[in-house]
Amino acid sequence: MIRKLTGRVKKFWAAVALLSVQMTVVLVLFACALVAFVFIIRRVFYLHNNKFDFLVFDYLSKHVDKENNSIMLFFTFLGTHKFLIPANLVLIAYFLFIKKHKWYSIKVPAIALSSLGLMFGLKFLFDRPRPLMPLLFDAKGLSFPSGHALMSVTFYGLLIYITFKTIKNRPLRWTLIIMLLLLVLIIGFSRVYLRVHYASDVIAGYCVGFLWLVICVHTLNQIEKYSRHKRNPVVQHPAVDAHVL
Repeated sequence: MIRKLTGRVKKFWAAVALLSVQMTVVLVLFACALVAFVFIIRRVFYLHNNKFDFLVFDYLSKHVDKENNSIMLFFTFLGTHKFLIPANLVLIAYFLFIKKHKWYSIKVPAIALSSLGLMFGLKFLFDRPRPLMPLLFDAKGLSFPSGHALMSVTFYGLLIYITFKTIKNRPLRWTLIIMLLLLVLIIGFSRVYLRVHYASDVIAGYCVGFLWLVICVHTLNQIEKYSRHKRNPVVQHPAVDAHVL
């Protein structure tokens, strides 16, 4: 009996320690993303310093060829609304009808729609024109922050969160997470390669996307906990209910 109790206590503290590590990592990344976003705003809009953006364009121009163009067009497509809208709908349907996890089916559209509104709001606020010399095609709309980068972080970032939470096989879990992270990075890189965004647009999109994803996931998780608490008071407060009965 004592051994079982001791084992459970050890498992509990191990879980607490792991949770603390996860929270620490998320908070550090959140702070870094916020600082980076503020730094970019100051550099681009107040100091009007675009040297970094043009240095990146100059470097990438040396690697432009037909094969790289095809690769970048493929990856940039994975960050477009033409791909992300069906992908979101498939994910919603999966959690609604197959996995039957109601809250994930709510989180997916909530994060997608709020991210879209945030993206348009920030573009309108900063009103930065796109680069003047696109590589293959003209892109419509404003430049800052990159919508591809922002929406990719919120969509694929949510997939990373779901993967981390639901897949128990550690090698498979981390393989999928690394692949999704690389995909997000390549999508953003493709926008700079194609010269439809400045590098600072993409970095800012990553920062805003991560900040918004953390805020949304935390808020929706709190709403989920509150909902379960209201629907299942017996489970939440068994000692009180037992005393009343």
